[in-house]
Amino acid sequence: MVKLIAVVEDDPDQRANYLDAILNKGYDAISFHDRQSALQGFKHTLPDLAILDIILGDEMDAGFELCRELLSRFPNLPVIFLTERIDEIDKISGLRLGAWDYLPKPISLDYLMERIASLLRIDHARASTNQTQRTQPKIIGALQLDTVAHLVSWKEHRINLSQSEFKMLEALVSNPGHSVSYEQLMETNQSNVTTNTINTHVRNMRKKFERVDRNFDSIKSEYGFGYRWAR
Repeated sequence: MVKLIAVVEDDPDQRANYLDAILNKGYDAISFHDRQSALQGFKHTLPDLAILDIILGDEMDAGFELCRELLSRFPNLPVIFLTERIDEIDKISGLRLGAWDYLPKPISLDYLMERIASLLRIDHARASTNQTQRTQPKIIGALQLDTVAHLVSWKEHRINLSQSEFKMLEALVSNPGHSVSYEQLMETNQSNVTTNTINTHVRNMRKKFERVDRNFDSIKSEYGFGYRWAR
């Protein structure tokens, strides 16, 4: 299936150049000139990859806002920022929002096409991995973890975890026996959290496991550092 690339760029000449290059590479393309038109367009058509300028018309942070809104609805959408804002703080902000790449203007169209192709390959590989995981839940001892359906079982008993708890558990069991820091556990949450919040989530998780197994003791505390999942 031909991939659809979306371009959100307020400069008509630049927008036309990007679209021509994308179409010449055999992709389909749609374009928008501002944040609102892009949001309306994405309600009807979701692209396989989006290229966003940050400054759109009079909105200095429109691309950041658009990225935030898009990824809140479509968290796996590959996003590239393509912008004249090249300060390090802007790059950091863009990547923290979840963008896959941050490219400066002006840019070689050949290089842009290579970045698009590369990110689409990564997205395809990730989708293939997710499909494998869909049919093969992760099993660690008595724990069964379906990372796609977000289902958890312990000794064949269902454990109902919140989204935050599930993400933390997934981080803990990704490398059993190894410590996971508070900072790493914080990164699993979309919102800002503290070490006290992490401790509360872990305490709640333990209680849920203990309801089906009074001897549950697989989540170990690493004092002052974080937690680990015991082998």
